[in-house]
Amino acid sequence: MKLQRIAVLGGGPGGLYAARLLKRSHPDADVTVYEQGSPDTTFGFGVGLASRTQRNLREADPASLDAIVDAAYHHEMSMRVGDAVARLSHGDLLAIARTTLLDVLQQHATAAGVTLEFGRRRSVADIDADLIIAADGVGSATRTELAGQFRPHISTGKGLYLWCATDFALASAIFTPVTTEHGTFVAHAYPYAADRSTFLIETDETTWRNAGFDVTTDNTAPSDSDEVSLKYLQDAFVDTLGGHALIGNRTRWLQFRTVTCERWHAGNVVLLGDAAHTAHYSIGSGTKLAMEDAIALDREVRDASSLEDALLAYEAARRPGVEYLQSIATRSELWWESFPQRSDIPVDQLMIAYMTRAGKVSLERFTESAPDVARRGLADYADVRPDEVPDHDINEWVLSRPLRRKGLTTATRMADDALRTEAAVVDVDLESAWGEPADTVLAELPTAPVVWLTGAPHRNAVLTRLDFGERVRRAGHVAVVEAPETYRSDLSAGLASLRADLVHVVEDAVIGGARDEARTATV
Repeated sequence: MKLQRIAVLGGGPGGLYAARLLKRSHPDADVTVYEQGSPDTTFGFGVGLASRTQRNLREADPASLDAIVDAAYHHEMSMRVGDAVARLSHGDLLAIARTTLLDVLQQHATAAGVTLEFGRRRSVADIDADLIIAADGVGSATRTELAGQFRPHISTGKGLYLWCATDFALASAIFTPVTTEHGTFVAHAYPYAADRSTFLIETDETTWRNAGFDVTTDNTAPSDSDEVSLKYLQDAFVDTLGGHALIGNRTRWLQFRTVTCERWHAGNVVLLGDAAHTAHYSIGSGTKLAMEDAIALDREVRDASSLEDALLAYEAARRPGVEYLQSIATRSELWWESFPQRSDIPVDQLMIAYMTRAGKVSLERFTESAPDVARRGLADYADVRPDEVPDHDINEWVLSRPLRRKGLTTATRMADDALRTEAAVVDVDLESAWGEPADTVLAELPTAPVVWLTGAPHRNAVLTRLDFGERVRRAGHVAVVEAPETYRSDLSAGLASLRADLVHVVEDAVIGGARDEARTATV
């Protein structure tokens, strides 16, 4: 397929990367990026790139990835609660200043022959091109203008967050909570240059209002930073900051918006990156998704015989992976919104809960990548010395540990049918373990000391039962989570992370079927 003119609306990382790749694939085409801001105007601070993203970028365009890596800052990761710290050694984590990333991508796009136009917003109606790529961000004007064809849906999270930075490099990426007189704030922070670190700080709405930040948000103009909040948080995180200041850049409290669209293209217009989809920042996915969208779009446009075929193939190739990542991101978002409730968990065990929170990283994988942290965390789970934790067969070892809780003693963590007859059996039919529907189920739980959670056999339902099991435990019950054998690994991770006390493994065909008749209570 021969394209004569390609236009990209939006000069962020996804738009610039798409322009470079498409120009290289279509050297005779006129490829132009239209960006309403100036070349050096950007919002935000650092951008993280995980190892898998780096591999994908290297396969698509080694030259630009090499330039990004050369300008990036390598770091490791840690979690701190009070004076306790858990550290992970990941040599492949890197971050780069967003301004630097844009500069690198602008240079490589220009070197490929792409024309960059800054300082004026263009719409689809202004452009005459064979292909128009809308990479105009989460607030995409293109998506809004063609909403009847893209059919977007935007949901807003309950938690509040703000982006800021500081003027020194942290020793590693760090997740750490701080509790003030108003409530708990959690920082997600990481170094991205020798003299800069990103600080993303989040909290719940009650704490936000208690601190008066609803008022400061209203009083902060869109072009300004909320200096009152920055000063408050600078004092709250003084130990982590070591006396350094927090720096704003149009920094104000926000609620995360998750964007989905029923369609990603309309005629010759296609959405890319945040314009088409967003995923919560706790999995660090925005830039990754946009640049990987660009790789897929370039491939399908290059290989297809017609533009319509190319855009259909692009969406078919990208949508499953994006939707999977969005489901993980939503689960991660809810975990972080409820993070303050876990401050009593030993930090190494909390790191296990963090790494396995969304079902993307298994307990076995985490144990292989961080054996020292995992061993200490599992020792906390089992109430043994770290040297008593084995090197292999971790899932079965977790399942084999005894339980002593709420007057109940069991030889292993595998609940049997006899216990089921004494328990309150609850069919968990929830999209999420958090929110009003889940709150209602929790409030209406039977008074029995043991609550047995069952439900649908698919994995999302199992993960939701485990999340709800954590709430059941904290409500004072012994929580048993039932799931098919297929998800035995998820069950062991749930036990080690305090999302269940006991588990019951059944055949796939049994759960939700014949056992319905045996339920003693249903909510």
